[in-house]
Amino acid sequence: MPIKIMVKKNTWFDSVSLMSISTKANKLDGVEQAFVAMATEMNKGVLQNLGLLTPELEAAKNGDLMIVINGASDEANDATLQAIEALFTHKDQGSRHEARYATLASAKANIPESNLAVIAVNGLYAAREARQALENNLNVMLFSDNVSIDDELALKQLAHDKGLLMMGPDCGTAIINGAALCFGNAVRRGNIGIIGASGTGSQELSVRIHEFGGGISQLIGTGGRDLSEKIGGRMMLDALKMLEEDAGTDVIALISKPPAPAVARTVLEHARACRKPVVVCFLGRNAPPADEPGLQFARGTKEAALKAVLLTGIKEESLDLHPLNWPLIEEVRARLTPQQKYIRGLFCGGTLCDEAMFAALEKHSNVYSNIQPDPAMRLKDLNQSVAHTFLDFGDDDFTHGKPHPMIDPTNRISRLLQEARDPEVGVIVMDFVLGFGAHEDPVGVMIEAIKEAKAIAAREQRPLEILGYVLGTDLDTQSLQQQCQMLTDAGVIWASSSTNTGLLAREFVCKEEKV
Repeated sequence: MPIKIMVKKNTWFDSVSLMSISTKANKLDGVEQAFVAMATEMNKGVLQNLGLLTPELEAAKNGDLMIVINGASDEANDATLQAIEALFTHKDQGSRHEARYATLASAKANIPESNLAVIAVNGLYAAREARQALENNLNVMLFSDNVSIDDELALKQLAHDKGLLMMGPDCGTAIINGAALCFGNAVRRGNIGIIGASGTGSQELSVRIHEFGGGISQLIGTGGRDLSEKIGGRMMLDALKMLEEDAGTDVIALISKPPAPAVARTVLEHARACRKPVVVCFLGRNAPPADEPGLQFARGTKEAALKAVLLTGIKEESLDLHPLNWPLIEEVRARLTPQQKYIRGLFCGGTLCDEAMFAALEKHSNVYSNIQPDPAMRLKDLNQSVAHTFLDFGDDDFTHGKPHPMIDPTNRISRLLQEARDPEVGVIVMDFVLGFGAHEDPVGVMIEAIKEAKAIAAREQRPLEILGYVLGTDLDTQSLQQQCQMLTDAGVIWASSSTNTGLLAREFVCKEEKV
């Protein structure tokens, strides 16, 4: 197929915008593949692996924009280029009222009342830009990844000294004073503050709180490495102090993937000393400790949300807690053949993957993943599943030079069809994330692949259960009701929460009696 290449010199766009434009470009008629990205060495490496790196692209600089189109014909490529140009033009027109500044310092000088910078630049420059923002007394949300842990520690120490937020690096979710930043869901305002060392985990917690009638005062993301041994929970501890002093917050909820043990102990010491009640959800295999006065523990996101809203005075008897549907579990068990004994989880959200994986580990020992905390159970080949396999498609393993799966489903679609061909697979689990920054139709863009996966199994005269979870609220612009109805119409079972997703998946393939 013919290739069309364009390099726009000194034309910078943030990674979030480029991910969205790439996704839209790849849906255009006559496009086999469209690649719209900054000319970083990592992105050039992706093009080289695809056999698309030309001398012109090789010579492009970090500040140059690359557009590479692989289409049906030269005419189709020309039309695609015009359409991509229109996408950029539409973006520019949509923000004509906004001024542009060459540096953070000049932006701060012209808008002195500004107090927060969202940074989404190449990781090579991210730490420098974050430092400049902090030095200009701006709180920072650092969306960029590929920032060294030493830089992260230095930035967070600087923010601590100045009394500022340093959310990130690799922080994808926050809600500050009611405004969702990067990825976030539309939830009601309220008096529960969330501090999250996980993006989709924070989203899930906020969504469940909303469903149970509560609301969010602030959602502060820390970045996924904050509770590592090296960083020591610096941002979570500072955020805990900020929310303790925030008049709009009455209850605080902490959520994280498995933290370093010593850091977890430090965070819990500060949580015990907090004047406000704190709910802690540190995901992992071990059962959480017993509740203490002013400090409650939750095994999963649903339990954490419930405990938080009950602390605000909401009565449990007024809530629909969506208990597990045991008759449905028995129906699925009866349908699956003895050979169909494995779960395959294909997730956009890392914490959603974690929660389902840890639920499976409570009953199954042979659980593999690209994010398994046990190195012995890490997949050696990401392209080949083993026994029960849970994949986080949002991890760096899958996103180097590619859009996040919340925006572009290409990787997940191909893996879904691959897993559907495995006669030992009984259940395929997928999440669909709604909200600000996510795909405008996350179920719709997967629905044909879901139907094909079921057809593959049907042609081989075996059942295939697909379990879906839609993370969203009734206030999100993508209709939660419509997204769930599309799954139902395609023969997909859908779960009511991340917690229930993991429990249902493990029970579907577990032949023992319920406990």
